[in-house]
Amino acid sequence: MNRIPLALVTLVLSLMISLAVQAAPERSPDEVIRHSVETLTGKIEGRRDHFAQNMPELEALVDDSLENIADFRYIGASVMGRYFANATPRQRSRFVDTFRQTLIDTYAKGLVTFDYRELRVLDGQRERRHEDQASVDMEVVAKDGTVYPVSYSLRLADGDWRVVNVIVNGINLGLTFRNQFDQAMRNHGRDYDAVIDGWSPDVGVDELEQGA
Repeated sequence: MNRIPLALVTLVLSLMISLAVQAAPERSPDEVIRHSVETLTGKIEGRRDHFAQNMPELEALVDDSLENIADFRYIGASVMGRYFANATPRQRSRFVDTFRQTLIDTYAKGLVTFDYRELRVLDGQRERRHEDQASVDMEVVAKDGTVYPVSYSLRLADGDWRVVNVIVNGINLGLTFRNQFDQAMRNHGRDYDAVIDGWSPDVGVDELEQGA
């Protein structure tokens, strides 16, 4: 498996968390992704140097987009995995907020650090097995010509398609973060607050970069 550049992972996750999924239910999942990617990159292109020098502005842009993701609790619950059931409501809420903020702080950097040549949503998407679940495939083409396949997982919630996971070059990022949370719980004797206070997706990203 090809080694995944850290900046690519941050770019892909930035796209994931900042997808403006405001589409009406009749809009297909691939149309949602295509429109969102084009909208986001359109705001970044030609201004990457500016954003590189003004990261808070870029982070605010990503944060604003997050407001449209009403099912972020689903992602947090998935990352917490089997520990979610025993967490208190406050701990669940704290982790969701912490997870969201670390993604904003860390992954916004990918939008200005990875030298991509093209982001393309593929035609002829896979047929949906379930009415409320879908996968959308795209490719990130680096400046050196390397092609990285990306697959977004979406679910239909409250009439809108929401991104809930992403697979980069065959590596499931949601599963990687879940494994990271599980290991942190083991290391801290299942101390939820300690794990939440020390949470950093950089660890998971580093593992991805090494092809874990």
